[in-house]
Amino acid sequence: MSIKVLIADDEPELVRELDRQLRQAWPELAAIVHATDGLEALHLLEQTQPQIAFLDIRMPGLSGLEVAAQLRQPCQIVFVTAYDQYAVEAFEREALDYLLKPVREDRLQVTVERLKQRLASGAPMGGDLVALMAKVTQMLEPAPVAPLQWLQASVGERIRLIAADEVLYLRSEDKYTVLHTADGHYPIRTPLKELEPRLDGEHFWRIHRNCIVNARYVQSISRDFRGCLNLSLKGCADKLVVSRSYAERFRPL
Repeated sequence: MSIKVLIADDEPELVRELDRQLRQAWPELAAIVHATDGLEALHLLEQTQPQIAFLDIRMPGLSGLEVAAQLRQPCQIVFVTAYDQYAVEAFEREALDYLLKPVREDRLQVTVERLKQRLASGAPMGGDLVALMAKVTQMLEPAPVAPLQWLQASVGERIRLIAADEVLYLRSEDKYTVLHTADGHYPIRTPLKELEPRLDGEHFWRIHRNCIVNARYVQSISRDFRGCLNLSLKGCADKLVVSRSYAERFRPL
């Protein structure tokens, strides 16, 4: 029987190395095709109809699990993963084959022998992909990071701790981000785009490409002669302009 294999991984060096190892462990293979993302993998699986697919778990477009779940033709799947023992246990519980990166030649040989037996017997791929997807997806989700409670600003030769709740707004100015509070303004070196995901998104709203406001201090909203929204803040004489890109957030108000 002419055996075709697909290798799907977004790391070209790993694809080439697995290709080399496979040809060495299984010289009878007729062809090995490569894909660099999940969508390409799904397309090639449908187009070339390989009997075996080595799918990386995390790829652009579609994950290896999503590709396997959408397959319509019989195919033996081997998942390739760089993840820890907890993910490996999930694969083993669902009786699905897997390889850990970097792939060891002795472990690949075990997989090759198992694949040969399955192809010879016509046994379908085992395991519950839906259950596995739920388990592994949960494992791969990053742990939530608590919003910043304090920010540090240099004041002369001293460091001042400023509670995030006390910041009225943050503005990007030259090479600094300036924290504006009721009692003054304090420059820090962290760029605004790096600070934004670390702030509490329920209260800190971007209103301009160079400005984020603490919504708890918004006192009133008005329009100027151009139709632009302007924010007045409690305890602050500054007027903040809301760019059209972010005005939608204030429409219900």
